[in-house]
This record gives sequence, C-alpha cells and structure tokens, in this order.
Amino acid sequence: QVQLVESGGGLVQAGGSLRVSCAASGLIFNLYAMEWFRQAPGKEREFIAAVGSSGGTTVNWDSVKDRFTVSRDNAKNMVYLQMNDLKPEDTATYYCAARRGPMIEWVHSMDYWGKGTQVTVSS
Repeated sequence: QVQLVESGGGLVQAGGSLRVSCAASGLIFNLYAMEWFRQAPGKEREFIAAVGSSGGTTVNWDSVKDRFTVSRDNAKNMVYLQMNDLKPEDTATYYCAARRGPMIEWVHSMDYWGKGTQVTVSS
C-alpha cells in the first residue's frame, strides 16, 4: 500500500521560511518523480515543483520563482520543499504526489497523493 505523508506545515510570518517534507512508503521510490502541488480555498490545485527520479528539478516559476527549492533523498524515501521569503499568497494546503516516470506539471497525471499539510503565511 502506497503512502505519502506530508509534514512540516504551519503558521509563519511573511518573509519567513518553512520546509515541508513528504515520507513515501510502499513504492519503489527511485522510479517515481515526486511532485508538490498546492491548493488554496476556492482555487484549483496548482503545480509548484517537482524532482525527477534522477534528481532533476523544475518549479512553477510564475508562482514561486526562485523562492522554493525541491529536493529528494532516495536513501530515506523523502522529498522536501524548502520555501523561503514566504508571502501571504503562498497560504494553501501543500500536497505531495508521486508519478511513475518523468516529471509532468499536470495534476491529473499523478499516481499517488498525500493528504496535505497546511501552510499559512500571515502578513
């Protein structure tokens, strides 16, 4: 049974930093691209960042520019999203997702999802 469990969300002031983590189990981790999405109330789920099985990364430059960095540790089956210079518009539930194969920035292409972790940025 595949499980993706996010952690590390919370309340932070604007300009602050936060790192959210995702622990994966039940899958051959190094065969999967690991991706981060977020969803704010009343909005569609939005691609944020992804890291491929071999470590290549991509981010949603329009939304997060170089403020966010994604990484993975294949030895620990973990994926991380480091978020710096947080803004109130970054407030959302952040979801970890896994996709067998290459990275794709499309919410409907994911094979597995976590339940999300809430990030709230106060102004």
